[in-house]
Amino acid sequence: MSTQAWARGEGPSVLRELLTRLRRPTDGLPAALLWDMDGLLVDSEPLWTVAETDLFRGWGVRFTPSMKAAMVGSRMDRAVPMMIDFGGAAAAGSSVDEVSAFLLARMVELFRSELPLLPGVAALLGEVADAGIPQALVSSSYRVLVDAALSALPGHPFSTSVAGDEVSRGKPDPEPYLLAARRLEVDPRLTVVLEDTPTGARAGAAAGARVLYCPSVAGAGEPEPGWRAVATLADVSLAGIRAWLRAR
Repeated sequence: MSTQAWARGEGPSVLRELLTRLRRPTDGLPAALLWDMDGLLVDSEPLWTVAETDLFRGWGVRFTPSMKAAMVGSRMDRAVPMMIDFGGAAAAGSSVDEVSAFLLARMVELFRSELPLLPGVAALLGEVADAGIPQALVSSSYRVLVDAALSALPGHPFSTSVAGDEVSRGKPDPEPYLLAARRLEVDPRLTVVLEDTPTGARAGAAAGARVLYCPSVAGAGEPEPGWRAVATLADVSLAGIRAWLRAR
């Protein structure tokens, strides 16, 4: 062991590098699993659709599947201006802050009533946790909704979570996934991102992660090169993830 003193600021960076090396995967396993929330972990997309439909109904405008597909997976500060544009003249007097406040309040109400896990989620969460692999929740939703979801999942295995209002650039920018990897002290290139939208999947790929793509909304987009597409997480196991990573 060296007794040489670290230069100012060097110690923490060296320690982070050592920790990252210690957290490298073994036996073909990922260093961490990074989960999206809405439509991937919990069946909240129908609840978002309820809130969005209520918003458009107030404007007297029909909320269409194509509008939904255009916005799915986007952070609120990106999606709300799109909603106002879709609302046309009827939404012209609405501000981003007003629309955001309406949607958040409505979603908190809906989250409190019921927020079921999607098929295969509980089994995969448990299998990964039993293997000692760290997991993070990385959502475009605001912290108030992330915390509401986590409170509905007692005993969840997430070591950390990243909310949409905690980053300066949301998905499809890689910042949310890079932040999660940094908090877990793992190399993002050694992680697997689980996503249900092209927007989120592109964020994971841009972070250097391998991407499991399980689309939740019809017409949201086809998988891109390098992504592994699955119809449901019930078809995913840790052994399958290992085999996929080894075949890279």
